[in-house]
Amino acid sequence: MATFDPFSEVQNFANQVLSSRNGLEQMPMDLYRQGSDYFLAADLPGIDPSSVDVDVDGQLLTIRAQRRLPSAEKDTKWIVRERRNHSFVRQLNLGQGIDTENITAAYDNGVLTVRIPVSPKSQPRKIQVATGQNQDNVVLEHGGKSEKSDEKKDSEN
Repeated sequence: MATFDPFSEVQNFANQVLSSRNGLEQMPMDLYRQGSDYFLAADLPGIDPSSVDVDVDGQLLTIRAQRRLPSAEKDTKWIVRERRNHSFVRQLNLGQGIDTENITAAYDNGVLTVRIPVSPKSQPRKIQVATGQNQDNVVLEHGGKSEKSDEKKDSEN
């Protein structure tokens, strides 16, 4: 015996109203970092790969895709028709430290994968700490002027 869940019915109705309001739907996605790259994986089942558009404008990454169903014959009598044409869109603010020139995307088995590399300048790096005689090369910046550290000034006087 089937049970009636009023909350899921309300949620389904709200999803239909909100998604049909502007004709755009968000695609479910995962975003993760692996090494020095971020990866975005978005579900786009039933999408013609030629309809997928990925672009970056400044720090804004936009993904668009369309699902177009074939037209039905005039004598077709639908029993159930839940699938429909959809336009999907997703935008992400990439923030600073992203190498936007080297973003790549691939579509396979209904999943769009976007590789978003971190700029080499933004990747973690080790800073060498000067000790002993290596400190002669350490210069501090103060108000636009280069000065030797106070310890070095004292030892020179």
